[in-house]
Amino acid sequence: MRVAAPAKTSPARTEQIIVFRICGELFAVSSASVQEVRSTDSFSGSSTEISAPGLRKVRHVVRRGDRSLFIVSGALHFDLPPSPGTLVFVLRKTRTALLVDGIEKMTAMSRLQALPKSFCHEERLWYRGLTTVDQTVIPVVNPEGFLSPEELALLDAFMPPPAGRDVENTEGTVSDS
Repeated sequence: MRVAAPAKTSPARTEQIIVFRICGELFAVSSASVQEVRSTDSFSGSSTEISAPGLRKVRHVVRRGDRSLFIVSGALHFDLPPSPGTLVFVLRKTRTALLVDGIEKMTAMSRLQALPKSFCHEERLWYRGLTTVDQTVIPVVNPEGFLSPEELALLDAFMPPPAGRDVENTEGTVSDS
């Protein structure tokens, strides 16, 4: 008599995450969605101040070639007390960099729980779901949730001209034809 082999269970699929802090609150982001982590000091010389009415969470922009990278204050985005932030996460496949206070740890997430129905407004766009790390429930942020297409268009409209380029003023000129 042959005994059936035990059913193979597939190992839990894990995802590497970065657990970070903003104003004492913990958040997580997929490490695959973070292109680079930089100190705010390394951006200080290359960033330009920007002011778009109604969009307090973005105060600086960094130009990289022909791309503009908008630095979003994590504290203002999540409606937390203002925080100076010490690190910037440059997010992959977005035009966003996130200003955070610090990294707690890098770890693996084996389960992403859907958001409860109590998350019913814009926060449904901010988060992918919830996970637990060391018996603490942590929201996992959605990298595309920091700036909507409308906010990006507004920011683009208030972009200062690139440094070193002269902006031609063609208003009021008359052609000699």
